[in-house]
Amino acid sequence: MEDAIQHLTQNDIVFKNIINKYGLPTIPKRSEGFETLVLLILEQQVSIDSAKATFLKLKEKEPDFNPEKLLSLSDENFRLLGVSRQKTSYIKALSTAILNNDIELCTLKSKTAQEVREELIKIKGIGNWTIDIYLMFCLQEPDLLPLGDIAVVNTMKELFDIHEKEAMEVYAQNWIPYRSMATFLLWHYYLNKRNRTVIY
Repeated sequence: MEDAIQHLTQNDIVFKNIINKYGLPTIPKRSEGFETLVLLILEQQVSIDSAKATFLKLKEKEPDFNPEKLLSLSDENFRLLGVSRQKTSYIKALSTAILNNDIELCTLKSKTAQEVREELIKIKGIGNWTIDIYLMFCLQEPDLLPLGDIAVVNTMKELFDIHEKEAMEVYAQNWIPYRSMATFLLWHYYLNKRNRTVIY
């Protein structure tokens, strides 16, 4: 972490200003595996708090939280727990892929970020944002900038006056090989400015 902070603050005054104002960010960590991927599906396009509430209802309904159990749960039960039809189909697609051995989640940690992306992207409902967050939070990938994340994009617009994603990617070349830490700092700024606390 120290090397990343030093690199970023030396290369970009914005990061130095964020740390001076709000301190160092907490680095989010989550367990690898099925539960986290289900939670990430639930987090797509909604707040973390809202997704977590739905996730906890789902776990209360199915304490043996595994692909078999969720695949056998009816769509109506998912709906009653607050899971949309679309996200229900995504969770079932993930469950099916695991049960069919189309993917082995336990092997992902030994693969490159690109290999992980190529495996997960094949599963319906798992796109680049979900994969980026899984790589960063679970597999501790050090060099990702998730431009599918609206908070990251809006913060870059605000702090750097960059408004096109392609230009953001080019600018972020300055942050290599610590773009994940840069992202954590951008989130840190975004949340603190809004007096929001998120428990990952």
